[in-house]
Amino acid sequence: MENRDTFLIDLRGEALGMISDQSSSEEIFQNKILRPILRLQNELFIQVFLNYAVKQKNVFFSLTPEKKMAYIENVIQRDIKFRNSLKGMIIGLFTVDEYQEYIKNSSNLNKRMMNVLIERLKSQVQLLELD
Repeated sequence: MENRDTFLIDLRGEALGMISDQSSSEEIFQNKILRPILRLQNELFIQVFLNYAVKQKNVFFSLTPEKKMAYIENVIQRDIKFRNSLKGMIIGLFTVDEYQEYIKNSSNLNKRMMNVLIERLKSQVQLLELD
């Protein structure tokens, strides 16, 4: 287990965002664990979202940029199967200790996880086009 944990931590790299003495445990988890995983998985998330949009009859691609932003948020909030798939891509890169920390407060951490992912996809909406 030690080798897997070390490998995952090294693969993800440094924490992203501020961590201070005043940071909550959720904020520390977000910046130390979630953000680096989301950065690592970014290209995969883009491809997964594009595949989802194609399977939904390509509606996304004909929307205005503002409506694309709303679509991203709406899909990730409301499509439970899709959201669970995205969560699995993140949780699969937790160490055992991180997972045990996660399950103590999974509801709030899931909200943070999905909000950060939504913002990440929205900030890259220009990349969400079919080639």
